[in-house]
Amino acid sequence: MLISQRPTLTEEVVSENRSRFVLEPLEPGFGYTIGNSLRRTLLSSIPGAAVTSIRIEGVLHEFTTVPGVKEDVTDIILNLKGLVVSSVEDEPVTMYLKKQGPGPVTAGDIVPPAGVEVHNPDLHIATLNEKGRLEIELVVERGRGYVPAGLNKDAGHEIGRIPVDSIYSPVLKVSYKVEATRVHQRTDFDRLVLDVETKNSMTARDALASAGKTLVELFGLARELNEEAEGIEIGPSPAEADHIAAYGMPIDDLELSVRSYNCLKREGVHTVGELVARSESDLLDIRNFGQKSIDEVKVKLVELGLSLKDAPPGFDPASVAGYDAETGTWSNDDGGDAYLETEQL
Repeated sequence: MLISQRPTLTEEVVSENRSRFVLEPLEPGFGYTIGNSLRRTLLSSIPGAAVTSIRIEGVLHEFTTVPGVKEDVTDIILNLKGLVVSSVEDEPVTMYLKKQGPGPVTAGDIVPPAGVEVHNPDLHIATLNEKGRLEIELVVERGRGYVPAGLNKDAGHEIGRIPVDSIYSPVLKVSYKVEATRVHQRTDFDRLVLDVETKNSMTARDALASAGKTLVELFGLARELNEEAEGIEIGPSPAEADHIAAYGMPIDDLELSVRSYNCLKREGVHTVGELVARSESDLLDIRNFGQKSIDEVKVKLVELGLSLKDAPPGFDPASVAGYDAETGTWSNDDGGDAYLETEQL
């Protein structure tokens, strides 16, 4: 069954770390189904990085103090829980902090290794007096969700290694609401509004994309039970629909030069769909179809949002010799292909 109108997803950037997404129109009931699934996945299953354990020079356990440091070890650990980091490494990595007083100690004093980044360098960690000195070794790992300190404690931990609570999730808050929206004469379709706020280590857009990928992978397990099972089809996007319509367009409508048009007709290319199925090398094999004819065809296809088969992205019509991209006209100074002729024989 085909949905009468393909849903569209739009993003409104509220701030650097917060976006509001709108998905509409959805079949009745799907707003809550999709909204709840995305919210739970965003809050629990987005991978991230966090500190899992620390070692402070001269400290054997967390219930003590460090000479010359205003905060006790428990307060230092509490402050470190607010550290926002990202890591591209799958294995645990170590960061180091060394600071001599007097003055404040912030996350900006941490020296991360390659592949690890501290995203909130202004985070306050401790305060040192004139004689204060603080050296901390921090282990960073990747994971998902929340892991309490007790689960971060390994039997082989060295003396003085203190496990800490790890909050891996880069997502801070997620909320959603479902509103009614209209499709033609029906007013019972759903409009899903999803509000996502993240830490500095990930944008809301990337977090939602990650959640969507996770759900697709999981729901794919059910689909694999029967690939031929009947379900709802959402149809092509507006851009895809435009492309499909363009494929049936006769090449007469491209208003090509006489030479290019006749060469394609002799080769049996009658529609835009047949044209985009050819690569540049395929067209160059056509008699009397040279590079200038290729350029002309590429310019016409770009205007339709299309390209030749296997064509690299980023073609710029302004880079074509003899073509004025502003006026859409060709010059014919060198006696080459008759670009100015549009009569099709």
